Amino acid sequence: MAPAVSCCFLALLLSASCEVVTSTEQMCIEKEAKTIYNCENLGLSEIPDTLPNTTEFLEFSFNFLPTVQDTTFSQLLNLTFLDLTRCQINWIHENAFQSHPQLSTLVLTGNPLIFVAETALNGPRSLKHLFLIQTGISSLEFIPAHNLKNLESLHLGGNYISSIKFPKDFPTGNLKVLDFQNNAIHYLSREDMDSLRPATNLSLNFNGNDIRGIEPGTFKSTVFQSLNFGGTVNLSVIFRGLHNSTIQSLWLGTYQDAEDQELSPIMFEGLCEMSVESMNLQNHYFSNLSLTTFQCFTHLQELDLTATHLHELPPGIKGMNLLKKLVLNVNSFDQLCQINAASFPSLTHLYIKGNRHKLQLGVGCLEKLENLQTLDLSHNNIEASDCCNLQLKNLPHLKSLNLSYNEPLSLQNEAFKACPQLELLDLARTSLAVKATQSPFQNLHFLQVLNLSYCSLDTSNQHLLAGLPNLRHLNLQGNRFKDGNIPKTSPFQMVSTLEILVLSSCDLSSIDQEAFHSLGNVSHIDLSHNSLTSSSISALSWFKGTYLNLATNSIRIIPAHLLPILSQQKIIRLSHNPLDCTCSNIHFLTWYKENVQKLKDFEEIRCANPPSLQGVQLSDVTLSCGMTAAGIFFLTVFLFLSAALLIYTVKFFLRWKYQHL
Repeated sequence: MAPAVSCCFLALLLSASCEVVTSTEQMCIEKEAKTIYNCENLGLSEIPDTLPNTTEFLEFSFNFLPTVQDTTFSQLLNLTFLDLTRCQINWIHENAFQSHPQLSTLVLTGNPLIFVAETALNGPRSLKHLFLIQTGISSLEFIPAHNLKNLESLHLGGNYISSIKFPKDFPTGNLKVLDFQNNAIHYLSREDMDSLRPATNLSLNFNGNDIRGIEPGTFKSTVFQSLNFGGTVNLSVIFRGLHNSTIQSLWLGTYQDAEDQELSPIMFEGLCEMSVESMNLQNHYFSNLSLTTFQCFTHLQELDLTATHLHELPPGIKGMNLLKKLVLNVNSFDQLCQINAASFPSLTHLYIKGNRHKLQLGVGCLEKLENLQTLDLSHNNIEASDCCNLQLKNLPHLKSLNLSYNEPLSLQNEAFKACPQLELLDLARTSLAVKATQSPFQNLHFLQVLNLSYCSLDTSNQHLLAGLPNLRHLNLQGNRFKDGNIPKTSPFQMVSTLEILVLSSCDLSSIDQEAFHSLGNVSHIDLSHNSLTSSSISALSWFKGTYLNLATNSIRIIPAHLLPILSQQKIIRLSHNPLDCTCSNIHFLTWYKENVQKLKDFEEIRCANPPSLQGVQLSDVTLSCGMTAAGIFFLTVFLFLSAALLIYTVKFFLRWKYQHL
């Protein structure tokens, strides 16, 4: 009978069935309930009836909508943002948006416009942002001026406009951003600018137009938030044309592949006749950088000299006491002292990033910069056997230090004692040899952000993170833990204030149950790109209301007793795990459908098993794990045989007992 009973049980277990329900219908994605929808690139030629009239934000780009009429969006009365990028729109008819009084942003980028009715924009009472990039416009007369009195930004890049002269009735008083980049504008006149006089603190972009002439007085007594003349070869034209103007930010950079003109001191003479706070000269070439060059720079507060082929700054520069920010990225210094930092005593921000030569830090090259708060020395092949107190001495107010992407650095006890006010320290991709018996960061009592990703650290050092009472954000991505396990005695016991912890790509396969017990304040933990299984989820029971990233691990089946741990989190990422979509995982699959609002990138959560469902989204799978008719039949037979066996056994026992009385 035993073999027969085993066979019945096996048949019963195999009787569960699975059904798959998939949906191939393309539908708009609801990003926020009843208000934000994404219908991009769905091949639509009309607005879906499924969109509610409460929709406020609609992304409808890369569809087919050759004409826009007053009925096209008439059911969406509450629209405030509408993106129609590259919908092949040719005609926009009268009163096309009359039903949308609240529309504030309209994006028409990449549409070959042939006709736009004069009353096309009559409906919106507060249209603030209009994008007409790459629409084939050659004249500003083409833009309907009706109902644009509240317009704040107008984007016209990538067209064929040769003159910035607006029609007389075009309202420009509220304009804050006017973008003409990559058009055909080569000359600016007083008459061109007359229509823009009502605008105050305007940001005007002529990037990629190669301005060759500006009529004297065109910008006279005008105040600008920013002016961008990027790509202009002859900067003398710009400085003469901006005579007696006030500009907060002046962008004069060029491109690496552009024909460049060498900059001489005489070209900057016009700068003395204007007021500029911030100037960018990146990718130009200084033929003779001397003290004379800086004579008209004395009013600058920010100066960007990125990729200007500098080998050193001349010593003895005078009058640069107002300069707060200096950018010297992608140049060719050999030593940090070659920037002659003493010439810029008021600097608060210094960036020397991506130097083309191996940069030597020297000793005390920045000691005159007592007010320095931000220092970026990343991507410079810096190497130091005893970092970093001698190199950074007398920087008591430094708050942000970036030494990422450099050569190996050796850290001793209190390696950053010279910078006790540090709040951010970035050492990513810089191999660190910690030769300290205690933590090299122990004096950084104000440090809040520490990036130690891919630093080849000894993570078994329990005291690595000691002395950081205010650390909020810790990135240990790419560092290895012994045997792929985070033990109970991990360095995290020293940083109970952590709110963000990144442990992705650490080759982790397990986590001790007590490893995170001191991290009660964590709101974001990233454990992605490891080899963790569901058994490690129990170590996350200390976290509540967190953003939990478990993407790209080895999680197959999540048992029912671990689901409460997931339920107590705010957002979860489980994409790219080899999830089992059989009845063995029915508890998780049921939980998934009940908690889909917690799951980030839920469309990327797919089945890996069984093979018939491989690659199918979990949202498209429905399992039926009850007994089939065959299962019921085998169960009935099993119960009948069991009852017969029981009756036979009782009778046999009674007969045997009676015979032996």
